[in-house]
Amino acid sequence: MTTTLKEVSLPASLRSDYSRVRAFTESLGEGLAAEDYVVQSMPDVSPTKWHLAHTSWFFEAFVLMPHLPRYRPLNPVYHYLFNSYYVQAGERHCRAQRGYLSRPTVREVMAYRTHVDRAMEDLLGGEFTAAVSQLVTLGLHHEQQHQELMLTDIKHVFSVNPLRPVYRKAGPTHHGVAAPLRWIAFAGGVQHVGHEGTGFSFDNETPRHREFVEPFEIASRLVTNGEYLEFMDAGGYRRPELWLSAGWDAVQKNAWTEPFYWEQRDGAWQTFTLHGMQPVAEHEPVCHISYFEADAFARWRGVRLPTEFEWEVAAQTVPVVGNFVESQALHPQGAESRDELQQMFGDVWEWTRSQYSPYPGFQAAPGAVGEYNGKWMCNQFVLRGGSCATAITHIRPTYRNFFPPEVTWQFMGIRLARDVS
Repeated sequence: MTTTLKEVSLPASLRSDYSRVRAFTESLGEGLAAEDYVVQSMPDVSPTKWHLAHTSWFFEAFVLMPHLPRYRPLNPVYHYLFNSYYVQAGERHCRAQRGYLSRPTVREVMAYRTHVDRAMEDLLGGEFTAAVSQLVTLGLHHEQQHQELMLTDIKHVFSVNPLRPVYRKAGPTHHGVAAPLRWIAFAGGVQHVGHEGTGFSFDNETPRHREFVEPFEIASRLVTNGEYLEFMDAGGYRRPELWLSAGWDAVQKNAWTEPFYWEQRDGAWQTFTLHGMQPVAEHEPVCHISYFEADAFARWRGVRLPTEFEWEVAAQTVPVVGNFVESQALHPQGAESRDELQQMFGDVWEWTRSQYSPYPGFQAAPGAVGEYNGKWMCNQFVLRGGSCATAITHIRPTYRNFFPPEVTWQFMGIRLARDVS
């Protein structure tokens, strides 16, 4: 993250962005009971209350304490409780035990948010360095990441409850037929990838550089539930020749026989959603798929997953539009019936076959904030495009998400690619 140590005035747009993002985070709790805020259903899931506190901790730790001398923490112990993985920022409460924290209460966490917001209003009303402006912007995008995590985490929390609670009521049901899958061709050659310009990006999207890409074709839409059912009916989960070795181990260890959140009731497939249990709609994108499952499906179809560079080259040819969190669908939607490239943004994060590694010349920022992305560049795969739980103002063609290959609780799906012979 570049820092320029000159005095600047904060644009009014950034002040309004701060208010908008913080308010949207709190709106995600509408309809939840206090008891819902505190549950941690597995180590990868954080309680809703923790997300609300941690996103405030980020502004407190990286903006207010270093840059507002008169700031005083509401409770110094919160610095320990709500740090996540920033080792250089100090000791942290055990991630797997966040659900143990009945205190501070939800009301006290909301008071903490108010305390931080008032101090930020004080800071944003004056003059400060460009470095502070960049930290505030980073904090807002960090909070948008946690907005998505709040949705995916409460979905998991509700899924393990036998009452199968409904987070939000579903809109009208859209019945449809999957659009035909077309293959969109792209020429090979040297391509420029990565972020450049004045807009925000995370450090792992930089520096912009050249990659050589062979000619390839990419699917015009995402893989559907109906197509994935064909894979299941063909014995996909029982055929080790389709799976990477570690993937087959995961199938055996976890007893995978269908996508996460799917279950059969009276001979029909249903899936748990943020709208409760719903029938599996064959025209909708398959979701909550691990990298191992995505790779096995592609191999069964005789094709492959795209590289992250192929994906970015293709994504730069279409506008950033799609089914994002602002649509309030909170669930992947079927593709329109047309031939061009679609669903590149929104609906589901798309697995690529690229391992998460630094770009040539990448350098993490100094200090604890430099731990944001760089320290995870091992044993992860890159996903692109955002999901139905992602904010549209948070995504761009160069955005690199990353997760371990066995993860399934995020909104993750499949787009196919193939070589041009």
